[in-house]
Amino acid sequence: MSDEELINEIIVGPKTVFDSLTNAMDPKESQAWFLGVAPPDLSLIARSRGADWLYTYLRGFYLDDSRPYGVNNTVYKDVAMPNVLGVLQGQQQAIFEKQDGFEVMEKLQIVEPGSMSAEEFDEAMSDLVNFLVYVGEPSQLERVRMGKYVILFLLLFLVVAYLLKKEYWRDIH
Repeated sequence: MSDEELINEIIVGPKTVFDSLTNAMDPKESQAWFLGVAPPDLSLIARSRGADWLYTYLRGFYLDDSRPYGVNNTVYKDVAMPNVLGVLQGQQQAIFEKQDGFEVMEKLQIVEPGSMSAEEFDEAMSDLVNFLVYVGEPSQLERVRMGKYVILFLLLFLVVAYLLKKEYWRDIH
């Protein structure tokens, strides 16, 4: 998106493109909705656990009647979050097998298809995770760009410092 589209369509109020997004959900209500636990900020999860973890998490919900919302997750066992993307992905069932006396999840199988095909859902989750990574730290692109120049400066300074050291120690040897 161009900066103008972003400002006109997404940003509300006196903010810039590089400001963090704020959450409009009331923390007290969200704790009541999510069984007494504040819902996770997935943009911060993307920063702390990484994009791959978040991508797998969003795709890993499966039916589990023992949980309050009727779903569990392959990555975060006994999660207290409903599968808000189940309408798009469909409902998955975990297939378990016995290995060395333990039940191990073999795969997830779609039992009720969603409104998107598997390829469309995977692409949508990839786009969503990329957006959450960006929202979690919008200045990361600028920091990485500047980091190249900082490393170059330090390398040049290393050469100058080495030559200066050689000059000082020349008379001592």
